[in-house]
Amino acid sequence: MKIRIRYFASFHEITGLNEEILVVQEGALVSDVRALLLARYPRLQPIMERSLCAVNQSYASVETTLHENDELVFIPPMGGG
Repeated sequence: MKIRIRYFASFHEITGLNEEILVVQEGALVSDVRALLLARYPRLQPIMERSLCAVNQSYASVETTLHENDELVFIPPMGGG
């Protein structure tokens, strides 16, 4: 099945992409996509560990099951001060 990944902030900087379509197995979890992205973009590791995620614009856990045409976004931690 196909899902859309959108990249913002440091995710965009590291991948060089705004978004991409990934083909994953039916019943894949957010954690499966997370592992796939870390294998493809190892420099995401420190950011991914502290990031939240959203599926179809709602916060989701890494145990969330993905469906055809879902949109997945990893939300990097925000700095401030």
